[in-house]
Amino acid sequence: MEPVEASSAPAPEKPKAVKRSMPAWEEAARDRLKAAVKKYQKPLADLVERDVNEADIRLFITDFLCDALGYDKYSDLSTEYRVKGEYADYGVRIDKQLVAFIEVKRPSTVLGTKHLRQVEMYAVNEGVEWIILTNGAVWQIYHVTGGLPVVIDLAFAVNLLGEESVAKKAESLYYLTKESLKRRQIDELWKAKRAMSPKSLAQIVCSAAVTEAIRKELKRQTGYSTEAADIIRVLKEVVIRPGCCE
Repeated sequence: MEPVEASSAPAPEKPKAVKRSMPAWEEAARDRLKAAVKKYQKPLADLVERDVNEADIRLFITDFLCDALGYDKYSDLSTEYRVKGEYADYGVRIDKQLVAFIEVKRPSTVLGTKHLRQVEMYAVNEGVEWIILTNGAVWQIYHVTGGLPVVIDLAFAVNLLGEESVAKKAESLYYLTKESLKRRQIDELWKAKRAMSPKSLAQIVCSAAVTEAIRKELKRQTGYSTEAADIIRVLKEVVIRPGCCE
């Protein structure tokens, strides 16, 4: 009997993993934003050094909103947006729907919650969820939760002249682009931020299920029996950062 020769047929190729890529519109928005952040750093640094007035910094903001974030100057942006006889620096519209207010301060201004008081009322009256506070370099993005009381939370902040890389700055600011805001991607970012906030985690730690688990584990490890109320008191007074349980 003649020996059987090994088959010379090639082994079947393993299926190649399909590399998932982001949509073309998102890639274009990210590339545009990254290029604009790099482009505008030098002129922005000059404006900050001269500490120009609010009117001058608004010229920069308008250019950045259009060139970097993709808004149309005429259809998407309303300067000096009127609300009950007063004015917000910008109202931002997408598909004719108002989605955000922007409050602008001069470059030397250290931004803080006190600058939100006026525009906060604008947002509540108009049913707008997002407020952007900026002095040109620093951009602070706040989420507005209506009700009694109104709750204003910092979602994220970016410093265009900070030490972070251009890519990192663009990654954060991407959620303010027209393309992203139109698809409400910022809502998912906000949900994650809110879920992992100190207040949210403090509420979970002080919940009945967690304190009961702590009580049982404490008894197992130490032999000491205590009440859930005592555990909650110690958590709030000693363990958890002040203000998180309010």
